[in-house]
Order: sequence, then C-alpha cells, then structure tokens
Amino acid sequence: MNTEETAISSRLEEENRRLKTAVEELSILNDVAIAITSTQTIENIIELIVKKCIKHLKVEQGAVMLLDEKDQQNPFRTMIRKQDSLSTFLPYRLDTQLTGWVLKNKSPLLVNNLEEDKRFNFLSKDIPANENDFPLKSLLSVPMLLKGKITGLLTVFNKRSPSGFTADDQRLISIIAAQSAQVIENARLYREEAELRYLQEEIRVAHEIQADLLPAAQPALSGYMISGKSISAKEVGGDYYDYISIDNDRFAFCVGDIAGKGIPAALLMSNLQATLRAQISADKACRECISITNKMLYNNMSSNKFATLFYGILNPGKNEITYCNAGHNKPMLIARNNDIRRLPTTGMALGIVPDAPYEESIVAMEAGELMVIFSDGITEAMNNKEEEFGEERLLKILLNNKNETADKIVETIFQEVKLFTVSNQQADDMTAVVIKREG
Repeated sequence: MNTEETAISSRLEEENRRLKTAVEELSILNDVAIAITSTQTIENIIELIVKKCIKHLKVEQGAVMLLDEKDQQNPFRTMIRKQDSLSTFLPYRLDTQLTGWVLKNKSPLLVNNLEEDKRFNFLSKDIPANENDFPLKSLLSVPMLLKGKITGLLTVFNKRSPSGFTADDQRLISIIAAQSAQVIENARLYREEAELRYLQEEIRVAHEIQADLLPAAQPALSGYMISGKSISAKEVGGDYYDYISIDNDRFAFCVGDIAGKGIPAALLMSNLQATLRAQISADKACRECISITNKMLYNNMSSNKFATLFYGILNPGKNEITYCNAGHNKPMLIARNNDIRRLPTTGMALGIVPDAPYEESIVAMEAGELMVIFSDGITEAMNNKEEEFGEERLLKILLNNKNETADKIVETIFQEVKLFTVSNQQADDMTAVVIKREG
C-alpha cells in the first residue's frame, strides 16, 4: 500500500471513528431527551441520566448532586449515585474541595490524574476512611446551569480508557447537563406543587374538623341571648369557644386562646376542649374543672406553650354566672345605664405550672345587661399605622349597640375590627362571645 493509499485509509478510519462517536452521542442525547419529555419522578429521571452517562462515556461511576442553598456548610446533596456493574468499589462522594471549585468557577472540571493535580488535596480529611479505598484516578464534573445559576453537578469518575477523559467527553456531558438542568428543575417544581396541593388539602380537612368542633348553632335559653364567633388568622387556629348544657338549670360556656397560631395551636386547642368537656361532663365545680384541666395540659404541652381560658356556668333561674378565669382577658359587663364593669377574678394561664391556684366568683346578670368575653386578637388587631384596635373601641361598640341582639353585637364587633385594620393582614385569631339578659 503506497503512501497515498495509507493516507486515504487513515482518513477513512478517522471519519468512521468520528461518525461512530457522533452516533453514540446522538444515542445518549436521544435517551436523555426521552427522559426529559417523560412524566417520571425526579429520582427516576436523574437515575436514567446517570446510567446513560456511565454506559456511553464508559466510566466506573456517576452521580448527580443538587445544590441546597440553605446548607452553607455542605451545599451539595447527592440525589443519585450509580456505578458500573463491573465496578467493585464503594460509590465515591465528591470531596468538598472539588465541589467548591466547580461552585466557585461555574465551569467544567476535567482531571485525568487527580492525585498529582496541585489544585486539590486528594486525601482530604473530609473523605471518610472507607471511601479512601476507592482509587479515584480521573473525574469529569460539569455544573448544571439554569439561567446562569448552578442548580447541581453531573459528575463521572474513572474513564476506563487509558487516555482518560477527552474534550469530546466534556462537550457531551456539558450538553447533557444543560438539558438535564431544566427538566430536573421542572420535576422539582412539579413535586413541590404536588406536595403543596397535598398540604393544602390536609389543611382544608383540618379546617373542616376544627369548624365542626365549634358550636353548630347559638343556644336558645329562656330570657337570654347568646352568640359567639371565631375567625382564625390562618386556615386553622388556637382560639375557640364552646357551649355545654349541664342540666336543665345550668349552662356552661367558655372562650379559650392557645399561644401561637396555625396547626400546632389548633391541635392544642382540640386537646384543651376535650379535656375541659370531660371535666364538665363529670359535673365538677368551676374551679375544680380549671385546676384539673391545667394539670392535664401541663403534662401534655411543651414548656413554651400555654393557654388562657375563661369558663363560666350560667344559671338562668338565678340570673347569675359562676366563673373561673385562667389568665384570659377580663370580660366586660355593660349595664342598662351604661355602667361598665370588668370581672376581677383571674388566675394563671393553663399549662405553666401544674398546681396553680384558681378561684371562682359569682356575678349577677341584671335585666338588659350584656357580657362580652373576647380574645386578645380583637383588641390587639392593628391597622397599617401599627395602632391597636384597643379596649376603648370595643367598649364604644358595646355601648352603642347594647340594645341590639347578641348576634348583631357580635357581627358588629367583627365588622368594626375589619374596617379598622383595612388591608392589614389578620395577625391573630379572633373570638368573641356575647351573653345578654333580656328585659
């Protein structure tokens, strides 16, 4: 074979090699494209990408690590790590020096002789001893960029070819990383959306359950009007009110406020309601009900949680209310002649100390008088000037509407608070119960 024929043969071999490489590249890119257009989970998509990289690039191991910006100490979290079936070594975890380099430079890292690369201390103390047994010789790590921002790393280890990783390998894996970044982000957002929908459904069910715990209707008592309302700052909350018929002569009612908002407060609220109802059903005195409830809550609540509670028993035949107050706002009593009284007896909030002392008192309800029991979410509601609604505004509402029905008074309270706060978001749960003696 002459020189010209040899040259032609060499060019043909080179062209065949190039075409073969191109076909292989198209094959892996096609596989990745199929994964991208699929509806698989983020884990399945990443696993497929890693497997294809291991097979087509002929490496021992591959991994995808996603960036967690919240973790400043170790920002990269391995999602999927796979190894070739012929590999007998433990999967390798990238050293923080290597990930730090890629994160800082935002460019591919190709190293064919890592042990002699002066940029890195290969035997880093960050690598556990059992992983040092893995003979890491070469690696190719490419940042996964989305709109110029690193979202993760696609890395392959130990090219089986003696010549190591090539520029073509870097180009190919860079294309794969670029394609993968968007699909992984889409899958992550889809999963977050699904988790959010699930959480929203859970909260909706919790809201319905909590709504069912509140009185379904206002009670009908001869000579009295009673009305209550509660609005949570979130979907569920820690305020509640309740009515319990004890017997033909007595009627119990309460307003409670758990410290905090949201689901944790709602769970404690249901615990408080169940505990108190159990004591009421046993026909215990006001003070005894509160004492037992306090001890039980103390044993079941964390040290940073507490609840306030006003509990009263109305005796329509005697026109008097026996009550016990555990750290709750002192109720207001408005007489027909506009005299204003605050029920003085109070005690420690529930759940702070197990043996807190509580007292009970009796207050008479005169004809035309009304009592309002409220949570601090009403008086502490703030407008956009950071002014509180306050007790003076609440008193003014009661004085201006004392001749109205209990239902009307409650609705007016909430309407006026809403007008006062305007566009300001409700910061706390709000509850009010109005008891009015007719006549």
